[in-house]
Amino acid sequence: MRQTTIKNRVEGVGIGLHKGEPIQIILEPMEANSGIVFYRKDIGATIPAYPSNVVNTQMATVIGLNATASISTIEHLLSAINSYGIDNIRIIVDGAEIPVMDGSSMSFCMMLDEAGVRTLDESKKVIVIKKDIEVRDGDKFSRVSPSNKPTYHFVIDFEHPSIGRQEYTYEFSKKNFLQNIARARTFGFLKDAQALRSMGLGLGGSLDNTIIMDEKKILNPEGLRFQNEFVRHKILDAIGDLCLLGMPLLGNYDSFAGSHKLNHLLTKEILKNPQNYEVKTFASSVEYAKVFA
Repeated sequence: MRQTTIKNRVEGVGIGLHKGEPIQIILEPMEANSGIVFYRKDIGATIPAYPSNVVNTQMATVIGLNATASISTIEHLLSAINSYGIDNIRIIVDGAEIPVMDGSSMSFCMMLDEAGVRTLDESKKVIVIKKDIEVRDGDKFSRVSPSNKPTYHFVIDFEHPSIGRQEYTYEFSKKNFLQNIARARTFGFLKDAQALRSMGLGLGGSLDNTIIMDEKKILNPEGLRFQNEFVRHKILDAIGDLCLLGMPLLGNYDSFAGSHKLNHLLTKEILKNPQNYEVKTFASSVEYAKVFA
C-alpha cells in the first residue's frame, strides 16, 4: 500500500467558530513523506501537524509555533483527512482558525471528494499499538489498546435532558465515517456562551454550525441528525486529534468523557516510549483494505 495525497488544489470559505471571521481555506497536494502541513498565508507561518506543536486544547485543538503563529479548530478537517486515508496535504488559511462550516466534517469531505486522491510512490506507514496506554483526569479517561481493526468507543454522560448518557462504537472506514460520523455537529450550551465570548471564543457560533441547548432543550429548529449525535461528534473529534500521530492508527480507542486535552496527552504518551507502538508498512493494498476499509 502506498502513500496518498490529493489530485487537485481546492478551496472554500467559511466562518471561524471562535473568532467569527471569514476564513479562506485551500487544500493542496504534497509529495510523499511531507505529512500534513498547515500554512498561515496572512503571516507566512508553516506549522506541521505534530503533537509537539499543540499549544492549546481549550474548546478546540490548536497548533502553533508561538502565541501569534497558531491555527485553531483543526480537528474536524483532520478527521476527514484521516478517514480518507490521505497522508500528505498542505492546508492554507488566511486567518487563525479553520472555518467551522456546518460544525461537522461533511464540508471537508466534499472538498476532498472534489480534490480526488492520488497515489504516490512511497510505502504507507501505520502506527500499530502494542500495549494498553491510558491517560486520566479524575474519572475521565482516554486509552488505546492493541486491536486487529481500528475502532473507537466513546461514552459521555451529561446532566441534560437532551443528552444524558450516550455510548457509541465505531469501526473505522471511509464508508462508515461518511454514513455515521462525518455529519455529527459540535455542540454547546447557551449558558456558556457569555463566558466563552468574554474569553474571545465562540464568536462565530450559531444555530447554523452548532447544536445549541438551553437548560431544557435543543434550540436548533431542525433538531438532531442522529439521536446520539453528541457522542458521535466526540468520536469525530477523537479521530481528528489522533491524526496528529502522523500516520493511521491501528488500535482500539476507548474513552469516557474524553476531551481535546486528554486526546493530546494520549498522543504524547503513545509516542513517549517506542515500546508502545510499531511502525508498519502493508505489503499490498488488499492487505491494508482488510484492516482499514
